[in-house]
Amino acid sequence: MTSHGYEQESVHDAAGAYVLGILDDAEATAFEAHLAGCRICEAHLEEFSGMESMLAMLAEPPGPPPAPRPVAPVPEPRLLDRLVDEVAIKRAQRRRRSMYMVAAAAALIIGGPAVAVVATSGGGTQNQAAPHPHPTSPAEDAFFHHMEEKKSATDTNTKVSATVGMEKKAWGTHTVLELKNVKGPLKCNLIAVSKTGEEEVVTSWAVPKWGYGIADSTNESARNPLYVHGGAAMDRNDIDHFEVRTFDGTRLVEVDA
Repeated sequence: MTSHGYEQESVHDAAGAYVLGILDDAEATAFEAHLAGCRICEAHLEEFSGMESMLAMLAEPPGPPPAPRPVAPVPEPRLLDRLVDEVAIKRAQRRRRSMYMVAAAAALIIGGPAVAVVATSGGGTQNQAAPHPHPTSPAEDAFFHHMEEKKSATDTNTKVSATVGMEKKAWGTHTVLELKNVKGPLKCNLIAVSKTGEEEVVTSWAVPKWGYGIADSTNESARNPLYVHGGAAMDRNDIDHFEVRTFDGTRLVEVDA
């Protein structure tokens, strides 16, 4: 990948830029070729998937505090520092922000309110051992032990299955999504739709090419469902249903609330 501007020692840091979609076509193609044989990058991609809401904050200056969201853990400091540095370099190359914005955005992530963090259960693949920091992720733990109610559905066309766990909060509705039988690469949103038709993005994530919840996959990680936290400002009683959509607007599955 050195032919595309990467130093060999920093090639593993391209996972964050890949998830954000800020690599050009040549860089993305080179990274995907490298990913096929790199356990480190596969693990990084697994950890960063679903964190686009957090990473996107790097591109914006600090603004008014957002509505409170459920507290979730962020990556360990050394990995977060490497990710911030990698994104800062790519953004600077494209003249999208100044070094002041890099420092301000990094401070906002480290000191500001937490956003949704995605994780999956299990670890490793049949041919590649992908380490996983937690046998059970915080999102998965919340899904099975803290959700007051759960609603499920499977789309007859896409065959994608989703279960949305819901928990009433003073600030709105805490949710955890369990997603199965979805293949990537995709970028998706969980959207809450109110009884009056109002829509709100609850959380966003990326699906790697090997997918999530694929029962017959040869990739052990791909057989595990996706679990991702989210929060809506809507009151639980005002939500009519949830939709899982790709960034281009394709609906993968709808779950009645």
